[in-house]
Amino acid sequence: MEDKIRVLLSEEEVDKKIEEIGARISKDYQGKAVHMICILKGGIFFTCELAKRISVPVSMDFMSVSSYGADTKSSGVVKIIKDLDEPLDGKDVLIVEDIIDSGRTLSYLIEIFKKRNPKSVRLCTLLDKPERRVTDVKVDYVGFNIPDKFVVGYGLDYNQKYRNLPYIGVVEFE
Repeated sequence: MEDKIRVLLSEEEVDKKIEEIGARISKDYQGKAVHMICILKGGIFFTCELAKRISVPVSMDFMSVSSYGADTKSSGVVKIIKDLDEPLDGKDVLIVEDIIDSGRTLSYLIEIFKKRNPKSVRLCTLLDKPERRVTDVKVDYVGFNIPDKFVVGYGLDYNQKYRNLPYIGVVEFE
């Protein structure tokens, strides 16, 4: 049976917001280089589009973590599947995530990264569900605050499906 998906944020709305975030990051990091850390798999679409809109020098690394498995709710247990390839010493780090809900994963990662001696650590997310927050985490750049619905598209998946949708949609469970 095919899942029903309702458009929450159109492709045009998402593109416009990424442009705005890119301009803000470019201004905030003026005269510096930004080291973007993409949180895989969901963050890849947002990270690539965002990087194209940042005017200061950008380097990238990738980390894969899991706290969901095949469920629609975070398990609360963070597992590092792929660690970074490069050291963070002296770098201005920008963690790029597709969505933040409980805050557990990002809180955990920020603590790990701070121990690796970066110059700074900031956090950027395309989507934020602040009402689901159980751990306090400071998000420096937020695309959209969204309701507590299960969303897909633009890198977000449901059982590895729908990442390629060019918009953010809500899965309407029967």
